[in-house]
Amino acid sequence: MKTVDFVSYLQNLGVKLWIDNDRLGYRSPRGVMTAELKRNLVERKTEILEFLLEVEKTQESVASSIQPISREEAIPLSYAQQRLWFIEKMALSSNAYNVPLTLHLVGKLDYVALQKSLNQIIARHETLRTTFSEINGTPVQIIKPSFELKLPIIDLTGLTPSQQTSKLQQLFQQENEQIFNLEVDPPIRAQLYQLGITENILQITLHHIASDGWSLTVLPKELSAIYTATLEDKPSPLPSLPIQYADFAVWQKNYLQGETLETQLNYWKQKLQDLPQLQLPTDHPRPPVQTFNGAGIPIKIPATLTSKVKQLTQKQGTTLFMTLLAVFKVLLSRYSGQESIAVGTPIANRNRREIEGLIGFFVNSLVMYTDLGGEPSFTEVLNRVKQTALEAYGHQDIPFEKLVEQLQPERSLSQNPLFQVVFALQESEHMKPSFSLPNLEVELGWDRWMGDKMTVRMDLELHLWLEGEEIKGLCVYNRDLFETETISRMVSHYENLLSAAVETPERLISQLPLMKESELDQILVEWNNTKTDYPTDKCIHQLFEEQVENNPNSIAVVFENEKLTYSELNGKANQLAHYLQGLGVKPETLVGICVERSVEMVVGLLAILKAGGAYVPLDPSYPSERLAYMVCDANVSVLLTQESLTTLLPEHQAQIVCLDSNDNLWSDHSTTNLSSEVKPSNLGYVIYTSGSTGKPKAVAMSQGALVNLLHWQQQETVVGQGAKTLQFAPISFDVSFQEIFSTWCDGGILVLVSAELRRDPKALIGFLTENQVERLFLPFVALQQLAAVAYESQNLPPLREVVTAGEQLQVTPDIVELMNRLPYCRLQNQYGPSESHVVSAYTLEGDVDNWPTLPPIGRPIANTQLYVLSSEQQPVPVGVLGELYIGGIGLANGYLNRLELTVEKFIANPFENSKATKLYKTGDLCRFLADGNIEFLGRLDHQVKVRGYRIETGEIETSLTQHPIVKETVVLAIEDNLGNKRLVAYLVLETETPARSNPEVSETEQIKKLKQYLKEQLPEYMIPSGFVILSQLPLTPSGKVDRKALPVPDNVSSVSTEFVAPETETQKVLAEIWAEVLGIEKVGIHDNFFDLGGHSLLATQVVSRIRQAFDIEFPLKKIFESSTVESISKYIDTCIWAAKTHPITQGNTANKRNQGVL
Repeated sequence: MKTVDFVSYLQNLGVKLWIDNDRLGYRSPRGVMTAELKRNLVERKTEILEFLLEVEKTQESVASSIQPISREEAIPLSYAQQRLWFIEKMALSSNAYNVPLTLHLVGKLDYVALQKSLNQIIARHETLRTTFSEINGTPVQIIKPSFELKLPIIDLTGLTPSQQTSKLQQLFQQENEQIFNLEVDPPIRAQLYQLGITENILQITLHHIASDGWSLTVLPKELSAIYTATLEDKPSPLPSLPIQYADFAVWQKNYLQGETLETQLNYWKQKLQDLPQLQLPTDHPRPPVQTFNGAGIPIKIPATLTSKVKQLTQKQGTTLFMTLLAVFKVLLSRYSGQESIAVGTPIANRNRREIEGLIGFFVNSLVMYTDLGGEPSFTEVLNRVKQTALEAYGHQDIPFEKLVEQLQPERSLSQNPLFQVVFALQESEHMKPSFSLPNLEVELGWDRWMGDKMTVRMDLELHLWLEGEEIKGLCVYNRDLFETETISRMVSHYENLLSAAVETPERLISQLPLMKESELDQILVEWNNTKTDYPTDKCIHQLFEEQVENNPNSIAVVFENEKLTYSELNGKANQLAHYLQGLGVKPETLVGICVERSVEMVVGLLAILKAGGAYVPLDPSYPSERLAYMVCDANVSVLLTQESLTTLLPEHQAQIVCLDSNDNLWSDHSTTNLSSEVKPSNLGYVIYTSGSTGKPKAVAMSQGALVNLLHWQQQETVVGQGAKTLQFAPISFDVSFQEIFSTWCDGGILVLVSAELRRDPKALIGFLTENQVERLFLPFVALQQLAAVAYESQNLPPLREVVTAGEQLQVTPDIVELMNRLPYCRLQNQYGPSESHVVSAYTLEGDVDNWPTLPPIGRPIANTQLYVLSSEQQPVPVGVLGELYIGGIGLANGYLNRLELTVEKFIANPFENSKATKLYKTGDLCRFLADGNIEFLGRLDHQVKVRGYRIETGEIETSLTQHPIVKETVVLAIEDNLGNKRLVAYLVLETETPARSNPEVSETEQIKKLKQYLKEQLPEYMIPSGFVILSQLPLTPSGKVDRKALPVPDNVSSVSTEFVAPETETQKVLAEIWAEVLGIEKVGIHDNFFDLGGHSLLATQVVSRIRQAFDIEFPLKKIFESSTVESISKYIDTCIWAAKTHPITQGNTANKRNQGVL
């Protein structure tokens, strides 16, 4: 280990080193300086002394000491202050950067001495009497010569103790929510709450721009010294401060230049290039603009585990910080499914003697980035984190704000740049520094009176500290992203991981248990306890024959003017089945069926099953080449069709049976039920689905699996015997089996609809009403199309049950309106891939207006197991994303003639003892909800990464469909000609809305409105850059959206836009401002400010010049919302027009800070 690394390592252990008359002095926390470490220190004493001497010389020559500067010239802000000032100007801060400090004082308090002492502290520290202003768009510090702090007394002595606590929580919350106006207000406030004659609470509120965690130890210590002296009528014992914060700000700007800046920047640029955003699963969508509403979950690591953590730390030669951070990174990786994990950590940045006693904003943030890829053990991860930390500390001089400016990460108003999660291990003396005041018992802290509301500046912050023999802490989270239960689980999982890591550090991190046994038992056993009796000895046709026996004269099927009773249908199917057996059809024989929608279609399906065979649907709308492949691949020996389709069929060797013209061949066969050797283990059907290779793949489903489904559906349905069910799906879509045979197993009437009516939603509504249909099975797109036109119909069908399946259900406004008009109808969301048919169901209940926009897919049906697993096929906790795996009776046998694919997708079930049981790997992204329901989040292959952000396009689609002019939508990520992915939204717009019926509102204007609407709903990086309006979305024969058939838009060109010169006067002035500030020759109207090299500080200069050039109030946030000359110039023109049309009087401009243009 290099000397510099060894010294950094010692510093992280808390060991302090110094030169003491040519000798090496050291001081270390208790238990840190082991015999081995001391031996290393002695052995390397000479080189360490040389290193420390060199550091001193370097500091003297390069940075020298921080010297007082003149107060006559404009004083710049430090880099850290610049960021907070910028956030303040963006109007994003609210109270997020208020820093509370509370002292509970019991005893005799001298109010006058207390107020004098506070004002002496303010007199000592310029930063506490500093305000902030702008000169030509550049922020500067304005130091007031003097400032007297008023200390108001709030008398609560008349209240009972419980009333006092309640009132204090209210007052503390009010104070914490009060915003500092940095241009006017000094960054400190204080008030005294009087609870009794000898009990008071001093509440001090600082702004972070003038303080940090270290400052909260400086201020109480100075208060103790000055208050004591004041009581004794003595001058302050504190020596005068050699420098002030303003001196540091100037020194920092001068120091961070040239080689010093370049060396450190090069390290960070290399380390953080292509840094991915951490995508923790949230309970709520991320707001478009970051919020700071926080709450906290306390943490307590028991002494026994703390001791083991220390032992592992010592054994591995790391620090407590590194060990705890390594576990946290493993937790984040397991939760996010990502291997590259970046976490921010604060450092005091008080590495110079001159600034140790200052109150001010010195704290810096380091990005701790670690790659957890390659299936490492925890020991290996710990070594990686150690290396990362040592390197980061070796390059800690770069202010985080300078790093952001140089790296230019993708900007979003919705979250922080570079990292969104913070980890901090704080020294216990900095948590609640010990100090005393004469005649008073002092308790330092504020959480007791703050209630459950806190401020949080990140998505998630884990703060830990040593307290006695235990590790304690607080996990602070954003309440607008996470529920309390989620973070409580996460804290529990952190403790579980920590325990497992110290017990078996050599284990792979993917194998370290996250959950306790009770949690595992819940998701693996309890929620999968679906064992249910069903007719294991029956086949599909036998269930139908039971209904024939019970209801021979009831209507079984209706199509146009033709209808058959159960007895008639059974007889016709039996005759054809006898004939098919004569052609050699028996168990495992695959029989093709290529027919148009007709009674012959259902007779043919039933006859194939009765003969013992399995049917293979061949959709006549499929291309000839696809049909030829399916017939050949399935080795179909018999093919049922219709006379009109024979010329469309490809060449084949199968025996043709025309159901509409060859019926004389079986009309004299027996109508009695057949004897067959078919068993539940034999195939019931083989259905082809699209394959990733370009060739369809055939799913082979057994009779027993389908009987289980039918039995469950029979128990589940709310429609009674004799109810009418629409037969909507083509037989090549597996839902058709459920429509047809669940209806017959329940003694219902199957109502077939023609292909023409099926494609016409308006006509279909009338058809359903005329035929009094009570149950529908529809994919979401078809249901939405039906709901979109239902408002035109005064009379609706007597629907009692609508089942959606095949794709994600979205509860759109149209569907809400339809279901409100059908008060006795149940909407059920069913889920199941072709490889298992339906495996889960979720019934929407309660007030329709409160239904979730994206309902869960529910719980497993009878005799089915559902598992959400990580990429390593390990169970993930509730709320964590994973891939859905399906087990149970309902699984297909596999893929026909695709053994390799079957082995890949149907794996051994690791949660069952029997090796014969399988799991199907769905490729669907899901997560368990706390109540055991499963939330579907899209396909793994539909999850896209755009500009470093991982995006689920379904979330964008959901937001779009909530807009009244959007009827249907699909969002894709399409590569432009430079290989960059861009989001494109395909839209079908409503035709009957007022906006759409107005011919003066162009599609371009509609798209602009949609973009603005999305900006209010979603983060900027989720806004599609392209919009394509279609008359209708292309559908597959099964009714799903055909994504492959969507047209590639013409305007998906590279992000680098073609140069278009400014035309209007506003555009020309604005382009000139940009060019001057950015230092470039020309700016086009479509150029993006940040793509041209702009950053936050330059944005403030642009805003200042815009205000001067156009004499308008221009909000800084507008640069981020509209980053092109064209869009900003339109906004400016609107402001100028509004000012001329509605001039603002002098009275209206009194508070310019809160003034804006709407």
